[in-house]
Amino acid sequence: MKDIVIRTVCRVIVPFVQVYGLYVIFHGHLSPGGGFAGGAILGSSMVLFALSFHLEAGAQKLGHETSSYLESGGGIWYILIGLLGLALGSNFLTNRAAGLGFGLPGQLFSGGMIFLLSLGIGVKVASTMFTLFYNLSEEEGSGGDHQ
Repeated sequence: MKDIVIRTVCRVIVPFVQVYGLYVIFHGHLSPGGGFAGGAILGSSMVLFALSFHLEAGAQKLGHETSSYLESGGGIWYILIGLLGLALGSNFLTNRAAGLGFGLPGQLFSGGMIFLLSLGIGVKVASTMFTLFYNLSEEEGSGGDHQ
């Protein structure tokens, strides 16, 4: 798009949307939200940026290769956190039974490893959304005009 209003609004709004997405990911075990919802918000903000400033500008902020690595890394992170329960002599994704410490209720780290799981899920969902958008746009763009 070449609309200056859309670009200006996007430039102002995207950082706030991304901070909100991170907030939803980090506080998902304390309030409604979590990794999936926060990741969807982050992914949507990246798609909004790419739609407003061209696919190439979006790819410069978060490249296709980097997005693919983040997508894989989020899944691997989730599995590694799950294996932590096994390494501590309990079940996969076990929290309290594995002896993981809990903080004070209502604090950011009061959910054991749920916070870490939400972080991995958020990264996976956000990067998957952007990768899918990038692949679909690239496919459409081969026969169309991206401005």
